[in-house]
Amino acid sequence: MNGRDLLRTAVNLKAGVVKLKAGAIGLVVFVVVMVLVGLFTGGMSGTAEADSCGGRGTPGVDDGSNAGGAPGGGPATRKEQIENAKVIDKVASDGGLSGYATLIGLMTALQESTLFNLDHGDRDSVGLFQQRPSQGWGTVDQIMQPTYAAKMFYFGDEDGSPRGMVDVRNWENMDPGRVAQAVQRSAYPDLYAGQEDAARNIAEEAGIDLDRAGTAETPDRQNPGDDGSNGDDQADDENCYPETGGGSGKPGKPGEPFHDGAAGWPAQVKNPRTNAEAIRWAENEARTGGKDWYRACLAFVAVSHGWNYSGVPYAIDHYKEMPPKMKHDKDRNPPPGALMYWDTGQRAGHVAVYLGDGKIASNDIRRPGYIDIVPATDIETVWGATYLGWAPPYFPKGG
Repeated sequence: MNGRDLLRTAVNLKAGVVKLKAGAIGLVVFVVVMVLVGLFTGGMSGTAEADSCGGRGTPGVDDGSNAGGAPGGGPATRKEQIENAKVIDKVASDGGLSGYATLIGLMTALQESTLFNLDHGDRDSVGLFQQRPSQGWGTVDQIMQPTYAAKMFYFGDEDGSPRGMVDVRNWENMDPGRVAQAVQRSAYPDLYAGQEDAARNIAEEAGIDLDRAGTAETPDRQNPGDDGSNGDDQADDENCYPETGGGSGKPGKPGEPFHDGAAGWPAQVKNPRTNAEAIRWAENEARTGGKDWYRACLAFVAVSHGWNYSGVPYAIDHYKEMPPKMKHDKDRNPPPGALMYWDTGQRAGHVAVYLGDGKIASNDIRRPGYIDIVPATDIETVWGATYLGWAPPYFPKGG
């Protein structure tokens, strides 16, 4: 019997029931209401928790539906994001830049900080755009001022180092994600593009005109030939590898092939899905799934094995919390179904499901938000991440 049937039953009670004392009637109504509430809330409990797989220490894009704390410790309200969006738009508008420039700024800030003015991040990164004092973006106090941070993103320093968006040649005719990458020099250049829908939504809520024409002329201090390609000192510094493994705890050169190891998990590894079922589910998600997994690598591997959530906020923490006997540091022979972990240089790290034959099912690697089947070496060679090792699909905090 569903909630509607119960309600109908309560309404159609026999005449004798009407004569019940007021307290008894109240009890019946209370029970019906509680059943209905249980049906609605229970129906929502099966969604997967969006465990982080993001960059720069942020837990992914907060579209305003999160009622918890903001990454920076403040209230995670849409109001705060909208106010920061308005600041970015005002800086762009006051500088004579178009609404397209505002779109680029919003996409960048959503990717870097989820549009919260963070006082922390990867290394010394802070603020809306996660700018680094050590790279010449200003002092911590300056960068923590949203107006200053936005001005630096758009216009850079007066001497052109660091440069801003207007220093990128032909930025008006480039894809917005590529422009963002030209300024930010991220190790994950493709992820900015995944923020366009969220940026347009928040612009609409904030009353921002993204079709506004610009009035400023492009400055003549731009870097000739700089059209948004990846790789300056900051990015290179995040993608260094030693020639061989050793005291650094990192493996050797990336790109070495992965081979299938022996199957079989410790007795305490018990998941709702069998190993074969988890692999089939992950493969099917790659074929038919939607844009559900943006920066949610740990959630994806947990759901693949039948859980609603992993119970751990970050992929790299999931590996660190594994029992020592389950961790196979640097080993490039994972069994199919194993979880493979990488240090991305960011807070969250990355995890993927090993499918066998050197392939993994991973989010964001080819299409932001989607699952794709790719060589496991792509996480090293495409993203520049450092392979940590593999572990069985063990989710002691999963649910």
